[in-house]
Amino acid sequence: MQFKLLFEANQSSTELHIYSCFNKTSDKKSKDNEPIKELLNNHWPDEVKEDFLHSIASRHFKAEVGETFSFTQVNGQSVIVLGLGDKNRLCLETLRKQLANLYKHICSKFEDATIHLDGFALKGKLEQSLNAICEGLVMVNYHFDKHQTHKKKAKLNSIIFQTKEKKTAAKKLQAVLDHAQILGSSITLAKDFVNEAPNHLNSEIYAKEIEKDAKKLKNVKIKILGKAELKKENMNMFLSVNAGSAYEPRLVHLTYTPSKATKNTKHIALVGKGLTFDTGGYSLKPGPSMMGMKFDMAGSATVYAAFRACVLMNLPVKISCYLGMTDNAVSSLATMPDTVVTARNGKTVEILNTDAEGRLVLGDVVNYACEDKPNALIDVATLTGAILVSLGSEVCGLFSNQEKLAKDLLQSAKNVDEYMWQLPIIEEHKSDMKSSVADIKNIGSHGNGGSAKGAAFIQYFLKNDVAWAHLDIAGIAGGQSHLPYCDSKGASGLVVRTLIDYIKNV
Repeated sequence: MQFKLLFEANQSSTELHIYSCFNKTSDKKSKDNEPIKELLNNHWPDEVKEDFLHSIASRHFKAEVGETFSFTQVNGQSVIVLGLGDKNRLCLETLRKQLANLYKHICSKFEDATIHLDGFALKGKLEQSLNAICEGLVMVNYHFDKHQTHKKKAKLNSIIFQTKEKKTAAKKLQAVLDHAQILGSSITLAKDFVNEAPNHLNSEIYAKEIEKDAKKLKNVKIKILGKAELKKENMNMFLSVNAGSAYEPRLVHLTYTPSKATKNTKHIALVGKGLTFDTGGYSLKPGPSMMGMKFDMAGSATVYAAFRACVLMNLPVKISCYLGMTDNAVSSLATMPDTVVTARNGKTVEILNTDAEGRLVLGDVVNYACEDKPNALIDVATLTGAILVSLGSEVCGLFSNQEKLAKDLLQSAKNVDEYMWQLPIIEEHKSDMKSSVADIKNIGSHGNGGSAKGAAFIQYFLKNDVAWAHLDIAGIAGGQSHLPYCDSKGASGLVVRTLIDYIKNV
């Protein structure tokens, strides 16, 4: 989808024009003694007001949030009025949601459209309002149809944002549009990876696809560790998960160094769980739970999308990205419960449940990532089903060893209207991970507090006093039907915007 800016007062020649409309409660009462809602549309051109009033049905339009009214102007152009309710209650997430909803309604009916931006902007927040609208549009403009014989293409491919702002604002507003396109392409790539069928995306193919895309990025170095390199690094937890696989594991290590980096440049490390499919291994998942396990690499896709977007935005922050890729299969070589392995940091680990495999991969990769002593390390993973019990399927779980990092991530989530909640890791959680036959074990003594104990396990592999946060996205990686800009069944693309905002403000 193409975005353009228009600073002219005259109406553009697109097929469709989109205006906002607000309402307020009048002092007058209806015949039923109900308050009357007055329309607030003084920002419309006179000819649009006139054509609206000539439509007899317009008297039924109340401009409630999400309510639309369509009519045709005398000049033949179509108009859709989008109700946004009480202007004092308008927020950026409402813009994001309502424009995404509207897109679904118009994308197959019109080739181009003009959004009259000024009427949608929160007071004093034109850039932020434009950004929210664009985010909603680029995220909703997605459909995974790679394996479908008949593909549906959206007709709408061009949107003009018309404003009465002076052209001196063009540079800042264009930057918003450019960043929205970067965000859209990065989230689309992440969604494509997550939605891909596991027989089309194993660890070897996944690493090649990431490498292929990353080679297009400036100031990025790529290092890929295969099975032999992982053995040299003593990543025996990671290798234990891969033991039953027909494909080699991969650790993709990407480093972005901004062109004007100095010794004071902040360094952020992003680590992603990349389980291209998780059967549970010998601790086999039941059939219904195994469906959708292609999503178990969503953490790696999420951090790569954030990394990619930050690079394309030329952010002045050094960023390292570590993607641990394998599948968790069952074969005669697969790791058996009760196995003991030695992790990269020298700790011995009793593997009691082969379905608690993500923490095994992350433990070794996080330990590896700590070597570069980043200012902060954030891992993202579909780690536990228990997080859904704690927070439902709408909220990302956050665990951290540093309150400032946790606070900053929570603020970034709030900045972009994503749900995130901090949960604790207490000493008792860490103690419960101790084993009677090894240093630690990969599951707790009982089923309660599963998400926190998974995070506590990963914490054992930190080093160099690195500030660390763990984001459990098992609940939010897919199926976000409450958000109109996300697919109801496929990958959501959530948390990418939170990570970008955090890195922007670090």
